[in-house]
Amino acid sequence: MHAFDILGDPVRRRILELLADGERTSGAITDVVRAEFAISQPAVSQHLRVLRDSGFASVRAEGARRFYAVEPAPLSEVDAWLDRFRRSWEQRLDALGTELARGRRARLPRAGGEPAPAGRVRHRCGENRSTTDGG
Repeated sequence: MHAFDILGDPVRRRILELLADGERTSGAITDVVRAEFAISQPAVSQHLRVLRDSGFASVRAEGARRFYAVEPAPLSEVDAWLDRFRRSWEQRLDALGTELARGRRARLPRAGGEPAPAGRVRHRCGENRSTTDGG
């Protein structure tokens, strides 16, 4: 099964989110998932089995308890796919950071006491007004 087929189910994504915080017992996982998704214990067990069989989760027995943990290797397939898009995001985020820095610099008082250029200011009541419209 393809990684996105596994991650396409919201219950399985939630289970992985729980496991991202550390190892959990099947009972603890079941309690959370049943409360959030209103599904049966056998349904939760089936989702755990899919995660285990696909390599997204591992299980270890300790007496009668089963401890599940996330396995990061299958997530590398998702990461590799996202990498093509990440480069574009990073360039855009870098450009946004540059524009935000320019905006902060433009609002700082200038040498010699000159006021910053007119623009939008936030008033106490939360409304934005132009500094040039008398508001």
